[in-house]
Amino acid sequence: MTGNPANSSEIAYAVEERLDPAEMVDVFRRSGLAERRPVDNAGLVERMAAGANLVVTARAGGLMVGLARSVTDFAYCVYLSDLATDSAWQGRGIGRRLIEMTRDAAGPNANLILISAPRAMDFYRRVGPDIGLENVDSGWILRRQ
Repeated sequence: MTGNPANSSEIAYAVEERLDPAEMVDVFRRSGLAERRPVDNAGLVERMAAGANLVVTARAGGLMVGLARSVTDFAYCVYLSDLATDSAWQGRGIGRRLIEMTRDAAGPNANLILISAPRAMDFYRRVGPDIGLENVDSGWILRRQ
């Protein structure tokens, strides 16, 4: 599938109950995020999709053009693990709106936490202050084996 902005100017946003692994991989590929995700490992992709308990999507004519995949307790924190927007649809505020909807769905007391891909740092520097994202250096990561 490919996104085609000429086919639809209306974007429908929604919190969805489940995430289809094939749709997730498709939007990862169209966004460029696939280079940093295990899209060729079907079992891992299925577990990633099944383990997300907060999924916010942007769709144009039914095609997923944006995705925010998160894990949250809906009380204290939400980890936004994947934010992807189809390259053909970038620059329209989709990523910003997905972040806002994720924050709202997680609840007013939840801190939104994310780790940026290096290529996305400029995006977060640009839109972060407008939506309240703060760059912090007080984090740690234990990398996967």
